[in-house]
Amino acid sequence: MANTKQARKRARQAEARRVLKAGQRSMVRTYIKRVIKAINGGDHGQAMTEFKAAQPVIDRIADKDALSKKKAARIKSRLNKRIKALAA
Repeated sequence: MANTKQARKRARQAEARRVLKAGQRSMVRTYIKRVIKAINGGDHGQAMTEFKAAQPVIDRIADKDALSKKKAARIKSRLNKRIKALAA
């Protein structure tokens, strides 16, 4: 447990940040699941629509450091690759 006033404040800040970022990561996962569901359904148009909606959300959350920029890029790349394979 934090003993100093400064350490107690840092613990409060860390907890608030953890809760906020957990919600943001959850939102990103939901968008990703929507894209994957459309891909698994075999609907290229729907998959593209969902991917275009997910891209800015993934980027925005990566900018806020709830998700690393490299992981965001990797996720987008893999989803895009699956959508392209669906079209072929």
